[in-house]
Amino acid sequence: MNLHDLVRKLRVKNESKIVLLVADGLGGLPLEPGGNTELETARTPNLDLLAKRGTLGLSIPVLPGITPGSGPGHLGLFGYDPLEFQIGRGVLEALGIDFDLGPNDVAIRGNFCSLDEQGIITDRRAGRIASDIGQRLCEKLDKITIPGVEVFVRPVKEYRLVVVFRAPGLGGNVADTDPQKTGVAPLDPVGRDADSQRTAEIAKAFLKQAREVLKDDAPANFFTMRGIDKRPAIPTFEEVYGLRAAAVAVYPMYRGLARLVSMDVLDAGLTLADQCSRLEQAWKDYDFFFMHYKYTDSTGEDGNFPAKVERIEQLDAVVPRITALKPDVLIVTGDHSTPSKMKSHSWHPVPVLLSAANCRTDACTSFGEGQCLTGGLGQFEAKHLMSLAMAHAGRFDKFGA
Repeated sequence: MNLHDLVRKLRVKNESKIVLLVADGLGGLPLEPGGNTELETARTPNLDLLAKRGTLGLSIPVLPGITPGSGPGHLGLFGYDPLEFQIGRGVLEALGIDFDLGPNDVAIRGNFCSLDEQGIITDRRAGRIASDIGQRLCEKLDKITIPGVEVFVRPVKEYRLVVVFRAPGLGGNVADTDPQKTGVAPLDPVGRDADSQRTAEIAKAFLKQAREVLKDDAPANFFTMRGIDKRPAIPTFEEVYGLRAAAVAVYPMYRGLARLVSMDVLDAGLTLADQCSRLEQAWKDYDFFFMHYKYTDSTGEDGNFPAKVERIEQLDAVVPRITALKPDVLIVTGDHSTPSKMKSHSWHPVPVLLSAANCRTDACTSFGEGQCLTGGLGQFEAKHLMSLAMAHAGRFDKFGA
């Protein structure tokens, strides 16, 4: 019996409410040995109060030592084993902008980038161009034609875009063209099987035309391809947990993750205040709420320790609006760690705070990595977080006689 089968067997219905508040890339590192992380540096009186009343721990997104992307990180939090359910980021981005992917579609996440005269990448994100510029460039790319293939190019946000190839017999197992560093040329798309090699050849033809189309559009004079994949079959959140679930997320990628498991994706506005307002409006309609906060991750990737501290403090400031709704279970965590010191995702375990009326409190008095290391939840794989949420919400029956 796998984890989802066990959950289906044990789950029971009640009127409890669960909130999963995900601060993307929450985990960090001290800049100097013995120092504080970003979370430990931030002034977080509201989260600290929850820590005193609740229990803390550290989650492992995939396996010890494995650095996750945002997709695997979130799927683990939703209780889907990221080693079993592997989904390309292109699929998530496409779903996040409400593109209806069909069985003949291959979805690709694109990043506009800057190339010099020798075709070397000088900026992997094209200076984080504004969204209106990205939209204009996507309109140009959307005019490219490939014989026998329907091509769709859609803007996502800032430098991000989605490309979809639609044709029978395409495979989604194609390597990224993003080398993940500057000072080198983009990679060629390479298929890892026969069907995927056909997709790779289509991608090559498209990129050749794109190079010409974008040649005068510096700093966004090319783009790289990532997360090339087809939409997989995956059990819905309600099928597994029996919960009416809603997502309150701003960024398309995370809206796509929620849509992948068939959560209702709500209009969340643009700010944390907007998200809280939407949560309040929808409170009576759902059992489970996934609320996503992006900027703890982006400031970490920028290597900006003080900015990440500030973003954590901004998150802490809205916690009273969530607790005022009196959720039966409130979990605050991240999908992975993004230490400012490393300017990237990392393998470090992620802080977890669980607050519920029937949780076993521990000796922790503040929310931070050091305290989480000694917390009552211990260290556990993230795929078990939903089981803990369900148990604390009284939504599990006893296992066995």
